[in-house]
Amino acid sequence: MQPSYYPYGDSNIAPHPITQTWHQNGGKCPENTIPIRRTKEDDVLRASSVNWYGKKRPDDLQKFHPKSSATSGHQYAVASSPSGNYYGTEISVNLWKPTTESTNDFSLTQLWIVAGSYSNNDLNTIETGWQVYPYLYGDANPRLFIYWTRDAYRTTGCYNLMCSGFVQTNNQIAIGGTLSPQSVYGGTQYEITFLVWKDPNSGNWWLQLGGTNVGYWPSSIFTHLQKSASMVQCGGEVAPSENGQTSTQMGSGHFPREGFGKASYIRNIQYVDSSNYLRSANGLSLITPAPNCYNAQSGTSNSDWGTYVFYGGPGRNAKCP
Repeated sequence: MQPSYYPYGDSNIAPHPITQTWHQNGGKCPENTIPIRRTKEDDVLRASSVNWYGKKRPDDLQKFHPKSSATSGHQYAVASSPSGNYYGTEISVNLWKPTTESTNDFSLTQLWIVAGSYSNNDLNTIETGWQVYPYLYGDANPRLFIYWTRDAYRTTGCYNLMCSGFVQTNNQIAIGGTLSPQSVYGGTQYEITFLVWKDPNSGNWWLQLGGTNVGYWPSSIFTHLQKSASMVQCGGEVAPSENGQTSTQMGSGHFPREGFGKASYIRNIQYVDSSNYLRSANGLSLITPAPNCYNAQSGTSNSDWGTYVFYGGPGRNAKCP
């Protein structure tokens, strides 16, 4: 129920940490149990079908995944690693509460651990971050989420704990639960650190949140990710309910050029190598299909920011009709 090894290296923990709202009321489950967000009738009724509840639609994602160059539908501002062999990644992100144009839109910040391809319908992904998605959760609060697939989102995988796959071992963190407090424009920035790595002994992919182990994706549920990832990505994504541009915000809703305290960021981006060491990311490429709507800027620092990315935007505007 615990990883056999942790990645070696400097793992940065946020100075202004994020908690979950239910912790304000002493939220914690008894030992040997885990918190599971209750699925209500209204949650299922919002779904187009029971079969697709809690799942991504493969037809849309095949066109608009960050590895593609499409300029309509899902929008991205993403930093991507070069192709190679990766065994995990760590990022620190600040938390915001972006507004969505429609309750069916979503806005998120996440990391992707990727292997395989869409063309062969064998894309494997591990995903985690925070998202605002009224259609799924019934409100506009930023929430912790996870996702996985091994067949390009066609029949396997789901959000959070809505299907079998992820094994949670922590009794205090609610996957799908609200995160707080949120960053303030021009004020205090609140952030959280996500670490996903492949245990060298078991081969399982562990999730750590703010220095706390949450659980793992068993190696056996994957194909390509049983060995390693071929790419690691992080950044923002906006999904409109209809094709065409949306005013749904990404991150803080402001462009990267506004900088710290105003733009959303991902800092201290690191990769886990084959020796189970955290290494500062280098060689990042930026994927911004619609830079007048959502953009990204990257850089490096000798401070605890390491390799970083500012990203986001307001969506529809005078230069992004």
